Amino acid sequence: MFGSSPVTIVITSEADTWDIDASSCLGCGQFVDWDRMPDLEQQAHIPRDILSKPPKELKKLAREGYWATSRALRAQVYHQLIQQVACRLVTPDALVYRDVANRLFGKLSVSSHPLPEFLEGCSMPTYCLNLEGVMALKKILICVGNLFPDITYSPILPSLVALLLHYSEDEAQCFGNISRLIASNAPHTSYIDQSFLAHQASCMTFGDLANKHCPAAHKLIASTSENVFEVYSEWLSWLFHDLPFNYAIRVFDVYLLEGQKVLYRIALALLKQYRLSVTSAELEGTDIKADLQAFVQNIAEHVTVDKLLERAFGIRLFSRKEIWLLQMANRKALMERGITMAQSRQPFHLAVDMQNFSSTIVTAQEMRIVWSWIPERFSLFPPLLLFSTSEDGCSLQRFYACCEGYEPTVLLIKTTEGEVCGAFLSSDWSERKKSGATSGFFGTGECFVFTVCPETERYEWVFIKKPELAKAVPRSRQRSPSPSPASVLSSSPEGRSTSSNRLTVPTPQRKGRLSPFLAIRHFLLPSKTASMFMSGSREGIVIGGGGGQALSLDANLLWGCTEHCETFDNPPLCQENFKVQLLEVWGFQNA
Repeated sequence: MFGSSPVTIVITSEADTWDIDASSCLGCGQFVDWDRMPDLEQQAHIPRDILSKPPKELKKLAREGYWATSRALRAQVYHQLIQQVACRLVTPDALVYRDVANRLFGKLSVSSHPLPEFLEGCSMPTYCLNLEGVMALKKILICVGNLFPDITYSPILPSLVALLLHYSEDEAQCFGNISRLIASNAPHTSYIDQSFLAHQASCMTFGDLANKHCPAAHKLIASTSENVFEVYSEWLSWLFHDLPFNYAIRVFDVYLLEGQKVLYRIALALLKQYRLSVTSAELEGTDIKADLQAFVQNIAEHVTVDKLLERAFGIRLFSRKEIWLLQMANRKALMERGITMAQSRQPFHLAVDMQNFSSTIVTAQEMRIVWSWIPERFSLFPPLLLFSTSEDGCSLQRFYACCEGYEPTVLLIKTTEGEVCGAFLSSDWSERKKSGATSGFFGTGECFVFTVCPETERYEWVFIKKPELAKAVPRSRQRSPSPSPASVLSSSPEGRSTSSNRLTVPTPQRKGRLSPFLAIRHFLLPSKTASMFMSGSREGIVIGGGGGQALSLDANLLWGCTEHCETFDNPPLCQENFKVQLLEVWGFQNA
């Protein structure tokens, strides 16, 4: 199992009837300090067949907070849902716990046993647990460390055990349930990160999603924080440490049914809400990491738990498969960088060395903003200048020669009017050769175009903003052909020609290579112009297409044009017909 991946929905057959019997939960609550509980449990009529309802209806009930109407209901739901989780054949259960706990502790106090090493540096929230509950929490974690020696890092685990203890009959039941979540073995599924590598990959994935789905918040954080990744690395702590109990338990309700993807959604909703509550001026000189933590801890002052969840489920993320691919790509990048054990990773602001960075087009501060937009797995690496018209001349062939072999790249253009724009290009320029004599588009949905001066703005693939427009492609389906770009510029902007309708079929993916995140073949796109990312020929280069071209340059890298295009849904990035003053291409060292 590689790292952390979204969890499949638990499907309950209609034959399963889970009767809710309050008497079966009479033991629940022995670990709770009732004076610290936010409010008394409400009494409600509980249909005996509630847990035999279809998964879609069960999800709806959980999202609406139905479990919160009865302590007995929530306790029974948790136990029954977790018992349905597919896990390894030999998974420690309640009987094993009683035996191991008796052997480990006997008459000795828990304090004589150190907590597992995988909890070093991790916080241990106790929520509304009483002293007996805190003692039970420590005992369970010690037994987990004893029975799951492969766990090397898991900061979320104490919170999950603590939440389960509020609704467990005894320590043994709680241990048995958390063991099933740890030992889950469904394909592409993991409830709990169990290594530093998996945890870091999840944090990078959240950073990528925040970059795409919370652009205003990301821009604010990138402009005021010294270390954006350090801020995003706390995303799970927001949910299962900083949120008040009555919010955290509602998150746990939907998490058990819908898996880790729902955690991304709720953390993104918190980030969006935070952006609404602060301004750049207020954050000047502020520790944004601590400020965000304080905001989440006092979330009740800003939004109710129902409204928070409503906004979270209004965020349209990509499919579980796409998020899994992104996590795998992030994990691979960390391994290539040698970051597999608990250690500090180089944040993006250090990747762009503020003292030694040198560009003829952008300042180090401007490059820092651009670097904050690129996917996390690439921002691990510092920028490397590959091509510059001031040093290499205005030659398209020289441009290709310098850039081939590097993936991805960042293109920067400064016009004679002083405007600065560019593009992040996810694929190697050598991909253009696979189309033969015709010039076909290539690249992935991670490509984007941007402006730096006079305004700083980014324009991503249109399906980032509207993923519902594209449907996932069945696994057996092959990649659809790429549309051909328009014939690119001649030596002047007036020499542009109209689009052609030729189609080219890209070469199949190389065997053994990880399928890229947001590859076109994963989607059923409504039009051919929706995936015109990048194209190159002897006549020039084109970035973005459909109704126009986001950027196009002639063979002399001297004249260019920018228009609105359907791929990125961007306005012209500068004066529509422009003359190039300077052009640079940046790659990624050791990428």
